[in-house]
Amino acid sequence: MSEIAVEGSQVSNNSRVKFLVGGVIILAAVGYLIVSSFGSSAQYFLTVEELRTKGADIIGDDVRISGVVNGDSISYDPQSLRLEFDVVDSLDDVSSPLHVVYIGPKPDLMQHEAQAIIEGQWSDDGVFYAHNRADSLLLKCPTRYEEEFPEQVEG
Repeated sequence: MSEIAVEGSQVSNNSRVKFLVGGVIILAAVGYLIVSSFGSSAQYFLTVEELRTKGADIIGDDVRISGVVNGDSISYDPQSLRLEFDVVDSLDDVSSPLHVVYIGPKPDLMQHEAQAIIEGQWSDDGVFYAHNRADSLLLKCPTRYEEEFPEQVEG
């Protein structure tokens, strides 16, 4: 009888070890997938000045930029769905705008002083080409929200 109890105990210990090893392998695989997906999809917002500072190092890379739309530069062709405009870090300094080309429907909020977040690639011709996806051009119009929350704007 004691031999059966010892063998049952060894089988039980072997099962636990296998279960622990399998659990560790699964946790390691899940951890690796999480870490690797963060690294490949993490994108930071760059200002126009930061983009220009990085220069040739960033040409052709997928980046996100943020800036203010200069309304005088907006050009849209509804036939080809080609939208072109300039963004700057601040409308107080429009000396070095970044020209952006986006192919898609013109967003309703595309207007002067709209806050833009654009995902795409900076080309060696000096133009920022937005990806041809609906989520690659996001706009927020500050004047639209000033009326709803005036106490936040006047601070």
